[in-house]
Amino acid sequence: MGFPPDLLNEGEEIILDLRPHPWFLAKEIVAVVAALALVVVLYAKVDNDIARYVGLGLLAVAALWLLVEVIQWRTTELVVTGDRLIYRTGILAKSGREIPLERINDITFSQSIFERIIGAGDLLIESGGERGQQTFTDILKPQRVQNEIYRQIEANQNRIADRMAGRREVSIPEQIDQLDDLRRRGVITDVEFETKKADLLGRL
Repeated sequence: MGFPPDLLNEGEEIILDLRPHPWFLAKEIVAVVAALALVVVLYAKVDNDIARYVGLGLLAVAALWLLVEVIQWRTTELVVTGDRLIYRTGILAKSGREIPLERINDITFSQSIFERIIGAGDLLIESGGERGQQTFTDILKPQRVQNEIYRQIEANQNRIADRMAGRREVSIPEQIDQLDDLRRRGVITDVEFETKKADLLGRL
């Protein structure tokens, strides 16, 4: 289940669509294996129905826990497009965050020794705005993701520069429309939009 195309802006392309590293499910898998081993031992070594039922109950709880976390894993995604970074998570109640590439200031990845072995790690992204830092955990090959985000930031800057270089003088109503587009994309705040809009209208 990939990122819904209808949530993309016109001309926007998905570069990376990532789920958390399978290590995300490690605790739940260990719990299921341990509960299954306990059930096998109880049926092989213990002649007591109550103990066996308890073992089966523990196995059912562990299996349910694993199922819930698998669904959580399936509904958690980090998407990198040519315009923004999108993070979404949640089964019934959903939450998410979008960071325009123009607002990203720095990207740092971290890995423990074990995480380097399995190819997992965390990303710390610093951006302009109220929530200046965001940590994304259990990222698959975080250094590759870091490099790809930097490449898309550079490509986005080049596209903006090319548009500015070939642009005719833009009228004030057109500038206001462009500011409104930046506001809707989250690049500028409502307050910044109103301030710049008032400044432009004052030039008429």
